[in-house]
Amino acid sequence: MFRFRAFIILFVMYKYGLEELLIDAIPQRPLLRRIISLFGRKSKYKEPRGVRLRLALESLGPIYVKFGQVLSTRPDIVPLDIAEELVALQDRVPPFSSEEAVAIVEKSLRKPIAQLFARFEREPIASASVAQVHRAETHDAKQVAVKILRPGIIKTIESDLALMRSAAAVVHWLLPDGRRLRPKEVVAEFDKYLHDELDLQIEASNCSQLRRNFELEGREKLLKVPEVYWPLTSSQVFTMEWIEGIPINQMAQLQAQGVDIKKLAREGVEIFFTQVFDDGFFHADMHPGNILVTQDIDARGRYAALDFGIVGTLSEFDKNYLAQNFLAFFQRDYRRVAQLHIESAWVPPETREEELEAAVRAVCEPYFDLPLSEISLGAVLMRLFQTSKRFNVEIQPQLVLLQKTLLNVEGMGRQLDPDLDLWQTAKPFLERWMYQRVGPQGVLQKLKKESVHWAQLLPEVPRLVHTALSEQGNLPKIAAELKALRRSQKNNRFLLYVMAISQLVIAVLAVIYWR
Repeated sequence: MFRFRAFIILFVMYKYGLEELLIDAIPQRPLLRRIISLFGRKSKYKEPRGVRLRLALESLGPIYVKFGQVLSTRPDIVPLDIAEELVALQDRVPPFSSEEAVAIVEKSLRKPIAQLFARFEREPIASASVAQVHRAETHDAKQVAVKILRPGIIKTIESDLALMRSAAAVVHWLLPDGRRLRPKEVVAEFDKYLHDELDLQIEASNCSQLRRNFELEGREKLLKVPEVYWPLTSSQVFTMEWIEGIPINQMAQLQAQGVDIKKLAREGVEIFFTQVFDDGFFHADMHPGNILVTQDIDARGRYAALDFGIVGTLSEFDKNYLAQNFLAFFQRDYRRVAQLHIESAWVPPETREEELEAAVRAVCEPYFDLPLSEISLGAVLMRLFQTSKRFNVEIQPQLVLLQKTLLNVEGMGRQLDPDLDLWQTAKPFLERWMYQRVGPQGVLQKLKKESVHWAQLLPEVPRLVHTALSEQGNLPKIAAELKALRRSQKNNRFLLYVMAISQLVIAVLAVIYWR
C-alpha cells in the first residue's frame, strides 16, 4: 500500500509537470538536475506552477489539500507565487453515509441515537476532509449542529504522514537550502495541526474558551460563539449550538437584510486585534466558510464563528513584540523593526542592524506611496518573511499562523468595504493597548497580578531569613568537610596512577617473557 501510494504521488507530479519545481530547487546538483530533466516536458503547460501544484494536491486527496493549506501559511519556506495560490485550496470531499454517521455517534456516546436526540437529520449539511456536520434537535428542544469525525480517517492520515516524513528526509538531504527550510519540522507541525483536528474534544474546548472570552463585558456584541453541549461531545462527536446566519461573502443577502456593511468590516478588524492583543488566543481559520453574520433575533447582524480546529496562542512576549513591530511600521521606524528582530534572538547574533534595517525599508517603503485603503498589512508581513531568508530568520509558527489569519481578516474586510482603512482602524487600538501596558493603568494591573504571588511569599520571609542566618553558622563546618573531601580525592587519584603504572609494567614484562 505504501509503495502504491508513493507511485501515485510520482505519477501525479509527472502529470502536472511538477518536476520543474524539483529542478529549480537543486541548482547545485547538476547531475541530478540532468537526470530529472530527461523525464520533464518543457513548455507543455500554460498554467503557472502554483496553479499546477494546487491542482495536483486537490487530486491527491484531502490530506494533501490540508498540507497545501498549511504550506500556504509558510511564505518563509515556499515561493511567494506558490504560497498565494495555495491559499485557494478548498476541501471538496463527498459525504460518508448516514448509517456510518449514526453508528459513530452511538458508539462514541454509548447510547442509541433516539435517546441522544429528539431529531437527527440523516443528510449532512456540510462535508469536509476530516468531518461532516448534521443538524439535530435535543430533547429539551435546542437546535444543534453535530460534527462527526470521518470513519477510517486516522488510518489514512497515518499512512500519508509516513510518506510525507520520507519526502521531508529526502528534501532535507537533496536541497542546498534543506537544513534552513526545516522540512522535517514542517511535517511535524502539520502532524500536530492534523491530530488536533482529529480530536473533536480539543476543538470543543477551543470553542468553549473563545465563547468565554467574548462573554466579557463590552465584547458580547462583537462575536457570537456557539455553546458547547458537553454531554453530547466526545473525541469523535462535537455537538454545539445551531446558529442561523448568512455567510460573510454573501453581500447581496447581507444588504437585503439591512446589515451595516461598513460597520461590519470595522468590527471584523476589532475582533481580530481583541483576540490577539487582549487574549493571546485567536481563531486561526477565519475564511468566509467559517464566518457567518447572525440572523438570530437576539443577535442580528453580529459575527458568528464556526470550526475551531485551528487556534493560535501568543505569549506576553509575542504580544509585546507584535505590538511594537506594528507601531514601528506605522511610524516608518525601520531601525526599531530591525532592533526588535535582533532583541528577540530570531536572527543570528552577528546580524548587522543597519543591513536588516535596509532590507526592511526596501520591503515596506513602497507601500506608503499607495492609498491607505490599498495597503495590505498581511501582504507586508508575507514579504517580510520572504526577505527574512537572507538573514536566516527562524519564523515562529505562531506568528506565521497569525499572518495567515490577518490575511483572511483583511480579505473579508476589503470584500465588505473596499475603502476599509485597516491602518486607521488598527492604530488607535494598538496605541491604547501599549498605553495600557506601560502607562499607569498597566503598572497597576501588573502589581495587582503579582500581589497574589507576593501574598504567598511574604508570610514565609521571616522563616527564610532565619534559615539563611542559621546556615551562616554552619559555613566553617561545611568548608572543613569540603577540604577533607578534596584531600581524599587527591589521595585516591594518586593510588589510581600507581595502579595504572603497575599494570602497564606487568603487561610489558609479560610481553618480554612470552617472547
